[in-house]
Amino acid sequence: MTSLVSTADLDAARKGDPLALERVLRHSRQDLRRYAEYHCPVNDVEDAVQESLFTISRKLMDLRQLESFTSWLFRIVKRECNRYKRAKRAFLHVPITEDIEGPHYPESKGLEKDIAAAMESLPVHYREVLLLRDLEGLTVNEICAQLGLTREAAKARLHRARALAREYLDP
Repeated sequence: MTSLVSTADLDAARKGDPLALERVLRHSRQDLRRYAEYHCPVNDVEDAVQESLFTISRKLMDLRQLESFTSWLFRIVKRECNRYKRAKRAFLHVPITEDIEGPHYPESKGLEKDIAAAMESLPVHYREVLLLRDLEGLTVNEICAQLGLTREAAKARLHRARALAREYLDP
């Protein structure tokens, strides 16, 4: 990435030149996006890149060594991705209640309540993997990375979660 961003631009941006800062951010954006796509949930990539660029624009003057610019950028975007993952994980641990009413299928309110009750009846680790796969649409590999599981463990949890939910919904 530093091959795209000239040392002169970095130095000028660090000294407060707004045009140089704009060039540095423009040249860094695509690499940050690529890195964020690997480390962030799909829906959070652009937000993480934007937050990272904002942080870079505010903190560039504090960078002591220009040689560490690239690793500094990647650490910032990685931190943002981790922040989004923690926020999602905290959200997943909020208990699901029967008060959830979805506007998508108003004719099937009974089914929605049954599904919400079935999800709430699942243990947290099963509910989490089921939400990530079937609601968020993550792949098994993405679930493994997010939850720190092996591929086999994630697939087993998903299979067991679906079986328990079906068992709960069976009349």
